[in-house]
Amino acid sequence: MKLMSFNTQHCLNYLEQQVDYEIMAKAILDADADIIGLNEMFDGGENAKYGYQIKKLSELTGIENYYFAKAIDDCEGPYGNGILSKIPFKSMETIIIPDPNPKRVKGGYYETRCLLKAELQNGLLVLITHFGLCIDEQENAVKTILEHIRSEKCILMGDFNIEPDNPLLEPIKAKMSDTSSGFCENKLSFPSDNPRIKIDYIFVSPDIEIVNADIPEIIASDHRPHIAEINL
Repeated sequence: MKLMSFNTQHCLNYLEQQVDYEIMAKAILDADADIIGLNEMFDGGENAKYGYQIKKLSELTGIENYYFAKAIDDCEGPYGNGILSKIPFKSMETIIIPDPNPKRVKGGYYETRCLLKAELQNGLLVLITHFGLCIDEQENAVKTILEHIRSEKCILMGDFNIEPDNPLLEPIKAKMSDTSSGFCENKLSFPSDNPRIKIDYIFVSPDIEIVNADIPEIIASDHRPHIAEINL
């Protein structure tokens, strides 16, 4: 089974700076993934500026099962995370990550985030998230994740906005395996044209075997996609 974590920046072609569903769909199809976690997606309706973005990618890729998890109502419409899955859903849920109160980072950029929780008909639990930029937001995100991960048949992925040596990841690493262990060499994910950092992740529960993993040299969004092949 193949997994993909992809921050699409609302399907914005990074080089052309215009919405480009075809280039995002091609990146997904080239990965040949069974489960795709999507960050920074709009779901604004047919008459909104961006329309139903996940539905559009579903149509272009032929992956019929999809779900949108709203984090905020942006000025351009509902905004959050999404999933495409070749495996049908058993249940879907959007979990809002609590905002810090009070906010600790003076002048920091804050934005409400969410955790997409999807249970698939094969028994897999898939969690997809996008961490905030401020440390107190990130702490709340980790706490929320720890409340929902489980020890078997569980996948966690997304843009965490923190690098691999950040101690905030330690509680997650204590319970899950980082698929970057399957990299053949050090791989970075952001920015896509000249990556300097790795902030995108796929974690799996200890019972799942990591076959290999990669961050392919694809310039579609501002992030390169993170992919992993696993055995259940």
